[in-house]
Amino acid sequence: MSSCHHNHHNMDINGCDAKISDTHLPKKPKLSPTLISDTELESEFSHHVQNIARINNGSFGCCPKSVMSAQQKWQLEFLKQPDDFYFNGLKEGILQSRLVIKDLVNADHVDEISIVDNATTAAAIVLQSVAWDFIQGKFNKGDAAVMLHYAYGSVKKSVEAYVTRAGGYVIEVELPFPVNSVSEIISEFRRALERGKVNGRKVRLAVIDHVTSMPSVVIPVKELVKICREEGVDKVFVDAAHGIGCVDVDMKEIGADFYTSNLHKWFFCPPAAAFLYCRKSSEIDDLHHPVVSHEYGNGLAIESAWIGTRDYSAQLVVPKVLEFVNRFEGGIEGIKKRNHEAVVEMGEMLAKAWGTHLGSPPEMCSSMIMVGLPASLGISSDSVALKLRTHLRNNFSVEVPIYYRAPGDGVVNPVTGYARISHQVYNKPDDYYRFRDAINQLVNDKFTCELLS
Repeated sequence: MSSCHHNHHNMDINGCDAKISDTHLPKKPKLSPTLISDTELESEFSHHVQNIARINNGSFGCCPKSVMSAQQKWQLEFLKQPDDFYFNGLKEGILQSRLVIKDLVNADHVDEISIVDNATTAAAIVLQSVAWDFIQGKFNKGDAAVMLHYAYGSVKKSVEAYVTRAGGYVIEVELPFPVNSVSEIISEFRRALERGKVNGRKVRLAVIDHVTSMPSVVIPVKELVKICREEGVDKVFVDAAHGIGCVDVDMKEIGADFYTSNLHKWFFCPPAAAFLYCRKSSEIDDLHHPVVSHEYGNGLAIESAWIGTRDYSAQLVVPKVLEFVNRFEGGIEGIKKRNHEAVVEMGEMLAKAWGTHLGSPPEMCSSMIMVGLPASLGISSDSVALKLRTHLRNNFSVEVPIYYRAPGDGVVNPVTGYARISHQVYNKPDDYYRFRDAINQLVNDKFTCELLS
């Protein structure tokens, strides 16, 4: 299922040809005279191991050859003459990447955009500032932080490390799965905020996923941010590890104080690169990178652009990535739309073949979708789900994550395992047919996961 699109004007590796304005409206991408062909698309991803159904883009993303080549040029620029690179290339290159991101996400000003390694680093930056608010007495011990039960594991650990240790009280929003509607999520979120106000406490922080990782569901972030504003929540942080290139990302529409998204998952950057948006306010100066270096105190964006000698090339290729996505019809918006349509189509095909169901309605899916696996497989725990994933990789050349969901009381033949399938531009229907046939063969062979122990 290849897609097609448009090319940004040519840039040298410093991106100096890019004149990106500070307008308040999202810029329309500049169309390439020639859309990418099927042959060119296959060539861009020919480094992928062949004959593997790689339907797990959500975990690590992917990087096309043209972007890898640009990254290698940046790496060579440093190795050829590090001093010249440091004084004359790095800062300008990072600025050009920030300018591209600023336009893509419709931020007001480039100063609101910092580039960091990944969403985990961004979470540490935000949560560190919240911890200082507790330590310095701005927030009271026992004041609440609200987060989703399905928040990413490392973010949960960061909340524990920063907020809980500093005296915050963490409340998790219990979300249903499978989920049937947005209203279910909104209702549970409102209940969690009410719990946070018990005994005179205040809710100081809300951490909201844009797309939960496992199980994968698109969360109604705009609605939840609005509720936070109505309820007087001090700070709202949207963790969108699966954000740019996967769902609509518009800072003005979402309205959060902080928003982070990886650039290597759905935006074709090499690992590891992410951005952190911090809405301009008097408090933005209190944000600092957790790795302190010479730029400390010069603003988060500048601090993040130099945290010691390391490889910054993944953060410098953003203009080249924009050039790549603009070779496809509709640019990143077109890619996102086609990925969503394709993953829904493939998810429905699999659910029908196995007699199961999707984990959420199609409109609550992004470029990933949860598909129930046959109950006869006997997926009985997280560890068993991981063993089945390994079995599919080793014996059927299928790479897909499996989610275990404990059965409800009294449910007969419950679906306890769900596959999270992804769709990216390099995927083809045969990838999903291979997965379908692998599961059908296991079922026909009366295989159960007990055999894997």
